[in-house]
Amino acid sequence: MTPEQLEAAIKKGLPDARVKIVDLTGTQDHYQAIVGSDAFEGKSLLEQHKMVYEAVGAEVGNAVHALTLKTVPLARFDEVAGVA
Repeated sequence: MTPEQLEAAIKKGLPDARVKIVDLTGTQDHYQAIVGSDAFEGKSLLEQHKMVYEAVGAEVGNAVHALTLKTVPLARFDEVAGVA
């Protein structure tokens, strides 16, 4: 799974999401995803991560061996993702 495919899967489940994907190993199977969405407002970290995992579905554990998540409300995305 390419970073673009992973981003598309996340955005399909969370349409307002802003996403930054980092390939941690260069092998397209260990990723870090920073995800910002208004849907995360008022949700616990566990609930936020569950929403992302539901969006990517069975790909985690198959095409994607490891996925590290950072989830934040959309208003904090630029700060957390290091976007200027």
